[in-house]
Amino acid sequence: MAASMLLISIIIMVSVNTSCPVLMGKNAVLCCPPIALKYLIIITWEIILRGQPSCKKGYRKETNETKETNCTDERITWVSRPDQNPALQIRPVAITHDGYYRCIIGTPDGNFHRGYHLQVLVTPEVTLFQSRNGAVVCKAVAGKPAAQISWIPEGDCVTEQEYWGNGTVTVKSTCHWEGHDVYTVTCHVSHLTGNKCLSTKLNSGLRTSGSPALSSLRIILYVKLSLFVVILVITGFVFFQRINDVRKAL
Repeated sequence: MAASMLLISIIIMVSVNTSCPVLMGKNAVLCCPPIALKYLIIITWEIILRGQPSCKKGYRKETNETKETNCTDERITWVSRPDQNPALQIRPVAITHDGYYRCIIGTPDGNFHRGYHLQVLVTPEVTLFQSRNGAVVCKAVAGKPAAQISWIPEGDCVTEQEYWGNGTVTVKSTCHWEGHDVYTVTCHVSHLTGNKCLSTKLNSGLRTSGSPALSSLRIILYVKLSLFVVILVITGFVFFQRINDVRKAL
């Protein structure tokens, strides 16, 4: 009786639902509650995937038989013989494996559960480029979940998200740096699969540097300098022309 009560108390502590993020393309192993096999009567795995009928994989110890219902994905299998290890494996994890997985173990003391909310992670493809109008665009394409984009230095930015049918998200951030002396910008992409930074130098022909007042002052200075050069050239030409006329007269 004491052993039975100890078994129940241990199982109650581990009968929880767990969040389980897995990178697409990797392998995953999902374990059942830690029940000694001598107490085992039946094992059932319930697999609920998005847009698909519920799949069930079962094992009955008395007859040493396994049974499957609505299970068509050959990548989801037992790790080994269920009477030796009731864990489930996914080799490899695909984006379609996003869902809920639950192991139910039947014992003389009742049924005990362990569930997994499997979240498939997809690394986004990050690009950075400058458009013709001077804006810089940073994109994190087809990530899962959606990536977060930040800039160094901060600019005047607009962020858009595009959702795809397979659950991935493309995030696009477009920035301007009007009224600032900015020569190099960095796009920082944060994601559960890892962070990435890309930098670019702003094209001088497209870069807007300085305040409007300072830009106007520079234009005025450039115009005055140009006029001065023109006047200097004309004056020099007239001076040398007169010298030539004097020499011819002599």
